[in-house]
Amino acid sequence: MSEFLIYFQLGLKHILDVYSYDHVLFLIALSVPFSFKDWQRILLLVTLFTLGHSMSLLLVIFGIVAIKVSVVEMLIPITILITALFNLFTAGKTNKKESVNLIFFVTLFFGIIHGLGFSSYFKAILGGSTSSKLLPLCEFSLGIEVGQLVVVFVTLILSYIVQTFFRFSKRDWTLVMSAFIIGVVLPLILANKIWLR
Repeated sequence: MSEFLIYFQLGLKHILDVYSYDHVLFLIALSVPFSFKDWQRILLLVTLFTLGHSMSLLLVIFGIVAIKVSVVEMLIPITILITALFNLFTAGKTNKKESVNLIFFVTLFFGIIHGLGFSSYFKAILGGSTSSKLLPLCEFSLGIEVGQLVVVFVTLILSYIVQTFFRFSKRDWTLVMSAFIIGVVLPLILANKIWLR
């Protein structure tokens, strides 16, 4: 039980870490266009993101994939930027159902990219044989899922408060939050070490 808690808490802290806010920014960008009535779609998106995250950890742990940290550190803020830009261009539009499959696929792919950013550290803390790494990975992924749901739930509550009590339209709220996220993430992209080469 204690080993379960170790990896579960590691996954939880990975998402809720104040100093590693890229995950939180992505989840806010992902969930800000939705409301509580869209809970099934949001749950599916979050789970697909976790699945992608876990897939990349598996690929690295088993030595199938190796990618430079600098490349991943560049790709992660780009995934956040793309998600926020998508929100800007689709805010208030009613034909979102046509692009649902694309959103699901992209969310899974972005989960893979975000998982690669943590894979080296996760591989380093795991010991033992390859088969003994599967259970800790599942426990870690469960922590990731719960942490992501906490972020999404807080985002939905904040969205509800702003739209109900401050009379923001869903479109305006989505635009404001997406613009804020873009403002945070653009300096991260521009400051990346990859540009110095």
